[in-house]
Order: sequence, then C-alpha cells, then structure tokens
Amino acid sequence: MSVSTFVLPAELEAHEPPEARGLARDGVRLLAGEVSTGATAHRRFTDLPRLLRAGDVLVVNTSGTLPAAVPVVGAELTVHFSTELDRGEWLVELRQAAGKATRPYHGGVAGQRYPLPGGGSVRLREEYSRGRLWTATVDAGGPVLGYLGAYGQPIRYSYVPRPWPLRYYQTVFATEPGSAEMPSAARPFSERVVTRLVAAGVLLAPVLLHTGVASPEAHERPYPERFVVPETTARLVTQAKAGGGRVIAVGTTVVRALETAATGTGAVAAASGWTELVVTPERGVRVVDGLLTGFHEPRASHLDLLETVAGRPLLDRMYAEAIGSRYLWHEFGDVNLILP
Repeated sequence: MSVSTFVLPAELEAHEPPEARGLARDGVRLLAGEVSTGATAHRRFTDLPRLLRAGDVLVVNTSGTLPAAVPVVGAELTVHFSTELDRGEWLVELRQAAGKATRPYHGGVAGQRYPLPGGGSVRLREEYSRGRLWTATVDAGGPVLGYLGAYGQPIRYSYVPRPWPLRYYQTVFATEPGSAEMPSAARPFSERVVTRLVAAGVLLAPVLLHTGVASPEAHERPYPERFVVPETTARLVTQAKAGGGRVIAVGTTVVRALETAATGTGAVAAASGWTELVVTPERGVRVVDGLLTGFHEPRASHLDLLETVAGRPLLDRMYAEAIGSRYLWHEFGDVNLILP
C-alpha cells in the first residue's frame, strides 16, 4: 500500500471523541515508527514517556480552537471563519447544509452580504483560493472572537455526525484562541502524561501557530498562517540540536513554525509573523527530528510533510499497518509517532 493511493475505509473515521467511546483523552492508540531501523510498534498514547528520552525537546502548539462555524440567517449556509488578517478582515469559507453536516458552497459573489445571528454579518470582498476561501469584512458589533464565542460552534465535517462542545476541541496546551480547527496532534495529552514526561526528563517548549480551515474536500496546500516562535523556545531547541538532542514536533503546525524560524545552520531564531512554508521531501527539514501527528486523509498535502520526516518506505508501512490494525483517523482518532 502507498500513502499516495490508499483508500480510507469509512469505518476507520473517528465519529466522536474518545471519551464518548469509553476511553480517557489519553487512551487512544499510538503507532510508533523508527526511521533508522524501519521498526514499528503498536502502543497506547500513555506509553509516550517511555518512547522518548531524557533531554528530548517536545515542541507543542499553544493555539486554542475557536468556535469558528456560524450559521447564516435565513439560508442553509454556514460561514467558517478561517484566519484573521492584518487589516481586520478575515478569510472565510462558505458551506451549505448536507444532511447533518456541510459541504463547500460555490455560489458566493464578491460584494454579497450574509446576515449572521445577533445582528452580525460578513461581506465577501474577493476570492482568495479557487472559489473556496474569500477575504471578507466582518461586522460583529465588537471583537470578532467575542462574537464567535457567543454565536459560533466548532467546525465539524461529515464524519462527525453530531455537534460536541468546544472543550472537546481544545488541547491541554491551548492558551491563546485563534485556530479555526484544533491542532489535533496534541489532543491526547493529559495532565498525567505531561507530568510523566517532565519526570522522565523530557523538555516541553511552546510555539504558536493559528491554523485555518483545512476543508478535507479540497486537499489544498497550506496557505499563510500566523505564528510565533518565542526566544526561550528558539534557545532551547538550538541548544538541544547543538548537544545532540532530539527535537520532536507535536503536529504539522509545529513543524511549519520551527522550520520557518530555522537558520541555514539548523539553529532556530525567535520569529513571528506569517508563514507560507510548505515542507516537502525536496525541501527537507533542518530542525525537526521526529513528529507526533494524527493520521491524514488520502492525497492530503500533510503527507508530503510526513514523508519528509519519515521517508517514504516507513510511511507506507505505517499507513498499511494502521489500516490493517484498525486505527482511527481524524481529530478524534489515534496518533502516529515518527522517531529518528
């Protein structure tokens, strides 16, 4: 099986949080793969502290998930708020009702205004990406994040048939709201796992990257997203690299942030702003040695990033094993650990 051609069986889509399946947040499965040997191992997420080493630096994303889906008044449409731009506008995606979920809506027109609950509205300005994302002005009667908190719901797709409260879409590291969709690689972390990691000598370091809407139907490459790599994290990662330590990214968002801040020598400098970086095998990685991530959809651009870290043979093997062993996909599913 190849990650470029695999078919994801519908029964391997996680339809609800693990808590609804009788598991703790940290009770999901973990498939570990080692690049140097090609070996794989089937574990639980609670085994993570035993799979890492003292001195490893685990870099996490502190972005919190927004309730970014808001219904349009008087129409079977929903606005997904993706990314806040510098000049106060937003990137948005229009979705139309499709049973219990939504699908992309391609009927948007520049200048069109869509009324939202509570007297809010969005007005489309111009297309941003192939008829899916639009730049839009938002009239929320105040701060947009406050408006979303009052009227929004977490974004969900057809594989999640019922809504879940926002707390199910937050990670334990979330401190600054701003992501349209959960940085889900960190979802299985619990306070007890973090405590055991620290006790084992694993260092945790924060970055921030606010991720926009992924729209699983589009298979688009990432577009510009806001990020921050703090000075303390840059110093810690650089020291670890210089001392032969391993830098393990929790999620593809962390890879993008760290690799954007990487210097030509493989050190990391404090950085902030917008990243348009697309990580591919041709580009390679300069900082990240390993990756904890979810399982990604067929043809998703994230698979290029995973191949960059894992190499194609190991990645193909892990995805074949994940399907054969009935691992679960998407934000409420199981996770994949790639070690050097």
